[in-house]
Amino acid sequence: MKKILIGTTTMAALAAMTVFSGCEADRTTYSGPDYLMFSDTLYQCPVREADEVFNVPVSATRAADYDRTLGVEIIDKESNAVEGRHYRLLSNTVTIKAGQLAANVEVQGMYENIANTDSLGFALRLVIPDEDKWDLYGTEAKVVLQKVCPFDIHNFTGPCVVTSTFFSSDNWTGVQTMRLIDTELDAEEENTVVLHDLYYDGYDVKIKFDTDDDMEPWVEMEEQLLASTADAFIGNIHGNGDLMISQPTAYTSYFSTCEDFVLQYVTLNVYNDDGSLYGSVGTYVNILEWISEGEAEDLRQDGY
Repeated sequence: MKKILIGTTTMAALAAMTVFSGCEADRTTYSGPDYLMFSDTLYQCPVREADEVFNVPVSATRAADYDRTLGVEIIDKESNAVEGRHYRLLSNTVTIKAGQLAANVEVQGMYENIANTDSLGFALRLVIPDEDKWDLYGTEAKVVLQKVCPFDIHNFTGPCVVTSTFFSSDNWTGVQTMRLIDTELDAEEENTVVLHDLYYDGYDVKIKFDTDDDMEPWVEMEEQLLASTADAFIGNIHGNGDLMISQPTAYTSYFSTCEDFVLQYVTLNVYNDDGSLYGSVGTYVNILEWISEGEAEDLRQDGY
């Protein structure tokens, strides 16, 4: 799963409402036409157990001295989420109060009716007179429903299946394209898991789960020893003899609380004794999937 960024199309018109020049005394306010629109064209709506309300903002380019009530309709042909089953639109109208520039369309996700693997969304349209429409931005917005399951670090411990693009590369000296490993909580660091024998037997790697924002479930990993170059490359010693693993900053590694997996980008490097880079083995993608003991036993019987 890849995170969908909120705000792919910003409303530049609002930025033009108040423009400051070099001196604070020279202030120019927006005096153009009065338009109504959604503040953005794409929203990511988190759906949590509490079924809280998510706001889809509607904006005006000018304030009015009276309340403005706008109609809101669902565009069925552009939606695969079902209103009343996967979400509720709490009102088919939205009111921008006198003197104000914005109001919210309220959406409530229905957690229990959305499966962990569902990919659902719906489209909304403002029902407004033609003279209030701005062709540059239109009157529609899309809302993506993202189910957010509660985080439990224990769901990321125990047997784990590791698949990696490294296992299909020319640098992999093993024969299997998948590994069954064991994982456990780190005794010292919070929300950190030890991956025993991630690529090579006898070498452990730690990953940490960032739980500050459940809409940004990132995985963190400090650079650490993955194996010796002798173990990794059939007895050959390169550089200082250590094969190191780290996460590249150019890619995002993340975890799923609903499906208990991690997608992680990793870079393998070898350094010289003085700390300079001897060489980079490459950048690869790991997928870690936590499974039950019963599933793990079946894999062990198959030779993993």
